[in-house]
Amino acid sequence: MQEVNFDEAIEQILAQDARYHRDAYFFLRDALDHTQKLVARQARGQMRHINGPELLNGVRDYALQQFGPMTLTVFEEWGVHATNDFGAIVFNMIEIGLLAKTEKDQPADFSGVYDFDDAFRKPFLPASKRAAAKPEAKPASA
Repeated sequence: MQEVNFDEAIEQILAQDARYHRDAYFFLRDALDHTQKLVARQARGQMRHINGPELLNGVRDYALQQFGPMTLTVFEEWGVHATNDFGAIVFNMIEIGLLAKTEKDQPADFSGVYDFDDAFRKPFLPASKRAAAKPEAKPASA
């Protein structure tokens, strides 16, 4: 069987599931590479499987590096609105053979890992607005 290249595989995915822009798949591939390098650095050069939350942390880091305050705008253009959307992209890539998974990996691993507003908008707010955005502690009742 002939190995399908990445572009062709993405076209096959998009023919079956058009929820996400093709650029989201390319971004995820690059974010996975970024995450693997970070994990390998921490593990003294040893490569290992990346789980959903680890990948999402790498996605956040890589997105902020690549797009800065425009991250939410870019993601919205791609149809990505929450961490579970990246899970759907990952599992689309797994189904077509672009990524591998373990028996423990499941789409739920990507659900609600972080809030997009907290991850991608708040870092760029002025300090006074970031402080105001935090919920204040309620005084103890007497």
